[in-house]
Amino acid sequence: MQRRHLNIPIEIVRTVIAITEFGSLTKAAEILGMSQPAVSSQIKRLEQLVGGSLFTKTPTGSSPTDLGRLVVTQARKMIEANDQVLALGGTDSGPDRLRLGLSSLLVRDYLQNRSLRDLADVHIHSGNSAEISAALIEGHTDVACFYQRTDMDFELGPLIVDEFEDQLIWVRSKSFVLSPGAPIPIVTWTTDDWMISTLTRKGLSYRIAFSGQDSDAKKAAVEAGIGLSALPRRLLPPSLIHAREYYLPELPSIKTLLCIRPGLKSQRVMEIRSQLAALFLSHGAKESDKVA
Repeated sequence: MQRRHLNIPIEIVRTVIAITEFGSLTKAAEILGMSQPAVSSQIKRLEQLVGGSLFTKTPTGSSPTDLGRLVVTQARKMIEANDQVLALGGTDSGPDRLRLGLSSLLVRDYLQNRSLRDLADVHIHSGNSAEISAALIEGHTDVACFYQRTDMDFELGPLIVDEFEDQLIWVRSKSFVLSPGAPIPIVTWTTDDWMISTLTRKGLSYRIAFSGQDSDAKKAAVEAGIGLSALPRRLLPPSLIHAREYYLPELPSIKTLLCIRPGLKSQRVMEIRSQLAALFLSHGAKESDKVA
C-alpha cells in the first residue's frame, strides 16, 4: 500500500512568515494581496497539520507562540530552498522582476514603509549576510543590502556601491541580571563573529545561551532574559535596552553594504538603491538609548 504524504502549500508558508514579520494578520493580508479571512483560513489549516496554535493575539496584532517560532524557523528554510530552486532558471523572477537580497535584520525596516504597488515587481530574498552575499556573487540577486563579515568573498568588492557604518552595542532585557563571577551568557547567530571574537580577545569568560539564524527567535531569547546579544545601534527595538554594564567590552563598528550586480543601471534599480540609502541614512544612531 502506497504511503500518503502530507504537503504544506508554499503560499501558507509565506503567509506565516509575513504575519511574523509584520506583527498582524491584517498587515500580512495587505502585503500579500489577500483578504484577512483568507489569511486566517490558511493559518487554521496549518495549525491543524502541526497540531497547535501558531499565533496569539496581542494589543498591537499577533505574536508567534513557542510552536509558532519553531514553525517560522523551518518556514524560512522552506522559502529559501523554494526560491533558490526557482532562481536557477529564472522562473520566479522573470525579465521585469528585480531580485532584492536583504539581511533578515533589515527586512522589517525596509518593508514597513513600502506600499504593495512598490513591491509588486520585486522578489525579496531574506537570509543571513553570508547567504545574501553568496547569492549576489553567484548571480541569483540583483541588488543586495547586508552586513559586512570578515569571511566574505573578495569578489564582493567591485559590487559595493555604498557603505553605511554603525556601532554595535550590547542589548539586554530590562530584567537581565548577571550573577557575580558567572560567565557572560550570550544569544548569538550560529556563525557569529561579533561578540565571541571581542570577548575572546579581552579574555572574558562567556557561555552560549542561545544560538540560531532566526532573528525573531534571537530577539525572543533576549527578551526572556536568558542572555545578552549584539545589534547595530540603529536596530535597537523598544523591547530591549542598551546594556552598559562595566564588565562588557566595547564592540566594533559594523558596515552595512549596498551592492548592485554589474551592468544594472535601470531607473528601477536606481530607485531601489535610493530607497535603501535613504533608509539607513535617515536612521542614524538613536539619540538617546533606553537605560534601566
